[in-house]
Order: sequence, then structure tokens, then C-alpha cells
Amino acid sequence: MKKVFFLSFLLLVLTGCNPPEPEVIVGQNNDPIIEVSKITEKSVVIAQNLTIPWAIEKINDTFYITERPGTITKIEGGQAVRQRIELNKQLSQSAEAGLMGFVLAPDFLESNRAYAYYTYEDQTGQFNRIVSLLLEGNVWKEENVLLDKIPSGRVHHGGRLKIGPDGKLYATAGDALESSLAQNLNSLAGKILRMNLDGTIPTDNPNSNSYIYSYGHRNPQGITWAPNGTMYASEHGNRANDEINKIEAGLNYGWPVIEGVEEQEGMVTPIFTSGSNNTWAPSGMAYYNGKVYVAALRGNAILEFNLETGEQNHVVTGLGRIRDVFIDGDILYFVTNNTDGRGNPQSNDDKLYSVSLSN
Repeated sequence: MKKVFFLSFLLLVLTGCNPPEPEVIVGQNNDPIIEVSKITEKSVVIAQNLTIPWAIEKINDTFYITERPGTITKIEGGQAVRQRIELNKQLSQSAEAGLMGFVLAPDFLESNRAYAYYTYEDQTGQFNRIVSLLLEGNVWKEENVLLDKIPSGRVHHGGRLKIGPDGKLYATAGDALESSLAQNLNSLAGKILRMNLDGTIPTDNPNSNSYIYSYGHRNPQGITWAPNGTMYASEHGNRANDEINKIEAGLNYGWPVIEGVEEQEGMVTPIFTSGSNNTWAPSGMAYYNGKVYVAALRGNAILEFNLETGEQNHVVTGLGRIRDVFIDGDILYFVTNNTDGRGNPQSNDDKLYSVSLSN
């Protein structure tokens, strides 16, 4: 039986000094489910009661949120529907694993196609794979496998998917807790991967007949681009030394040989790092107006990095672990991740929020 969850959007209307009365949305049995969202100084709750959300996609006024246990929540027109997903492999329930990266195809409104990154288990072991999905009614069905057998350890799965300005599909792959694999160009672990939307290898990838776009990564979980095509990625360091990197094709980002501010010939030092005494655990990221905005899990914040001045700020705090961000116009959307077993869930967590970047 399909589980349907309702949510509401907050519309602020200036009506003299009287705030609007809270509206209650009711469920199928006329039971109150969710009240109209509260507004804080900066953020508005759009949806709540999400289950370990991982990736945000938005097209027009519709959101699609992946949830790690294996569902996709669609949020549209003031209600949310938790959509089932049918995968060809058994979804892994190990730490940090499950249904992670998700991106809609450029022609989604016509094709109903999307791409997903998930961890699975079978008789041969535990791996990550990238697949295309087709939406039929309220069920997503695995269509084609684009890339399989991406190494997957107890943790460090990577998992972010994005379509770049060049129309290629990019994926982040963690080192699967085997740090030496990040330097091994015969392994997909510890890499940023690049492919055509049909899963074939682009002819202009830096290494012939290889999906590898950059390497020497520990656990990258966010990628974004500036309007000029410059690519950036976020990466978890070893307890500290988290990184924001400028990504260029074919370059080596150092792990496990160097980390943080360390330097070595032939390896790239990050443009921002948390340092050896601080941990961000950065995840999803997005670009806006000369800055990158990064979800921070251990940092319990959204971090703002000014690419011109080098300044760093916390733009959202006090909501716990943040997993992903998505910017549309001047609105920043983000999801908390307090129900993942490592956070301290607040009432009705996890939630999808919005905040204006124009204030």
C-alpha cells in the first residue's frame, strides 16, 4: 500500500500586524499530519518527516528527494508522496550506504528518466552502481546499468551524481576504506568519474578508455560548477582536514599521500580546508554569485566559501546535520540528516528547508 505523506508550504503575507492562523493538513483518516511550517530568522520548513534524505532534485515547482532506505519522496502542490523504487539488486543497509545520488535527465518531462547511485549486496560482495531509472506512475524502476562494481567498503561510498554543463554525468566515488585505491588508476575507488548519459566513456576523458576524471580523493560527496564551467568538489578528510577542491581533468588530489594544506609535486592542495583541528564532513554543494555553499554533517551547518576573497561563513546553523543543498534562483534549499543514526533528531526530522540568499 502506498504511503502518502502530506506537507505544506509557508506563504508569508503581510497583513497588518496579525500573523496568519496556522493551517493543519490532514491525512487519509482526518488525522493531523503536519502543520503549516514555522519560519525562523532565516529558514522555512517545506517538508518534514523525511527518512534519511540524501539528494535534492527540483524541476519547476516539484521536488524529488532520495531517502537512503530506498524511497524517493515527491513534493508537489502542497503534498508529498513517498514513491517506491524497484532495483535489480538488494539495497545495502550498511553504514552510510543505500540509495544516494540522484539526478533528473535533461529531458525528464518527456522521458520520465533519472539517474541514481546506490549500494547493493549480492553473493559476490558489496558494491556501488550507477543506473538509469524510469518513473511509471509512482514507482521508479531500474532501467539500465551505466556503471557497476564501484568499490564499496564499510563506509566511504561517495555517492553524489550531477550532470555537468557539458552534458556529461559525473559521480563521486569514495575510497571504500582502502586508502591506497585512491591512487590506483585501475580502480574506480577514490575518484570523480565522468560518463556519457548512456554509460559509455567520453572520448575526451583524461585517460583513454577510463571513467576516471580526477583521482586521489578520500570520500568526495559534493560537486558543483560555476557559470564559467569551473568545477568544485567537497571531500571528507581523515577525522579533520576536510577539503573544498577546484577540480581539473586528470589531476591527482593527493589522498592518502597528502591532505589538508600539505603539498607535493604533482598533487593538488585544496582551495579551502577545515584544518587539522576542525571537522566539517562536507556533503552536497551548490554555486551562487561567486560563492559555493556546502552542506556540513559534523559541522552542523551550511558553509559559505567566497571564491574571490577566501572568506568563510556559516549561513545556517542550529538545525543539526545537513546532507544536501540545491539552489534555484536566489533560494537555497537544503535537507537535514539527523535521522541517519549519527545525529540528534529534532521534532519531525528530517526536514526540507528553504532560505533566501538575497537578504
